[in-house]
Amino acid sequence: QGLKPLAPTDYPHLIFGTSKPAPGLSAADSFLRKNKVPDLQKVFQRSDGLPVHLKLGYPDKLLYRTTMALTIGGTIYCLVALFIASQPKKQ
Repeated sequence: QGLKPLAPTDYPHLIFGTSKPAPGLSAADSFLRKNKVPDLQKVFQRSDGLPVHLKLGYPDKLLYRTTMALTIGGTIYCLVALFIASQPKKQ
C-alpha cells in the first residue's frame, strides 16, 4: 500500500502572474504608476541631522509631538492616580 505524499505534486497555475487587467476594468485603467521609491530613498538617506521619523516635514512633526504629549500626559496621569490610590482612606 505505500505512503501518500503530504504535498501535492502538481501545482495550480498562478492567477496573479498575468498582465491582463482585472475583470470590470478598462485597459486604460493601469495600476502602473510612477515609482516613488527612489525619491523617498533620496529623502530618507539625506544627511541633514534629522531622525528618520521626522524627515517628511510638518505632518511627521505633528504626529511626533502629539505622541510625545500623550505619552507624557499618560505617565503623569498614572503617577497621580497611583499617588492618590496609595493614600490612606479617611473615615
